[in-house]
Amino acid sequence: MNGFLLAVRSSFGFLSTIPVGITMEGLDEFFKRTYLHILVGMVLGLITGAVAYVLGSFLSSQLSAVLIIVFVYFLTGLNHLDGIADLGDGLTAHGSREKKLKALKDMSLGIGGVTFAALTLITFYAALVSLQAEALNVGKSVAGMATIVLVSMFVAEISAMQSMLTIAAFGKSIHEGLGSILVNSTTIPKYLLGFIMGVVVCTLAFWSIGIPQAGVIAFMASIASTFVLLNISNRHFGGVNGDVIGSSNEVGRIIALITIYLVLKYDGGIIWTL
Repeated sequence: MNGFLLAVRSSFGFLSTIPVGITMEGLDEFFKRTYLHILVGMVLGLITGAVAYVLGSFLSSQLSAVLIIVFVYFLTGLNHLDGIADLGDGLTAHGSREKKLKALKDMSLGIGGVTFAALTLITFYAALVSLQAEALNVGKSVAGMATIVLVSMFVAEISAMQSMLTIAAFGKSIHEGLGSILVNSTTIPKYLLGFIMGVVVCTLAFWSIGIPQAGVIAFMASIASTFVLLNISNRHFGGVNGDVIGSSNEVGRIIALITIYLVLKYDGGIIWTL
């Protein structure tokens, strides 16, 4: 039990900016239980969802979206966004696979990285604003809209964590590091445990507000997008590293939010009541 509790504490230290302390022993325990990504996603999702609820209740959709994004990166850190930037440099580098790998690992930031990071932030913002607008139509009130956004942020963070598990479970490491440790530690049974937890929790989250299909569809869409990212990474780099794993977190979160927006907009069978 002590090892499990140490793993839980270390999972928050590794995947968020929450100051719980982290040690190599703790990381070892966490990597033995990589399915804890989902637990971290649940807690971070509840926190960001609560903040989104408050902001959406009192501010315009544009201003609240900006502040939600700021809070998300305050809580989760910038490592995953940095991974998107490094991935952008690697994918846009011309030449052989070796040149692409060098650009991927290079500490300097190129125009490809700047563009990928900027597009990620812009898309995140657009997804939140669009989601809030459609949630207002479905929820019929500001309180209803804020509740839908709260649940959406909860599901999005869980989906982002499962996206990282997907890359780790099905990817092949291209060099040694924390990314390769995660890849080597994430076995299919651990992945499936996280997957089942994610499906159940995401379904129940939206079921509680009368839209049961939205949660599981968003969760599965995030996983599908991760396999696309994995295929791209394999073609360009021959495998994955920590940057690609971090990128899957950013992509998974945004895809989940966009999917929820699309479900709200086009599923005519939705009947939602507070």
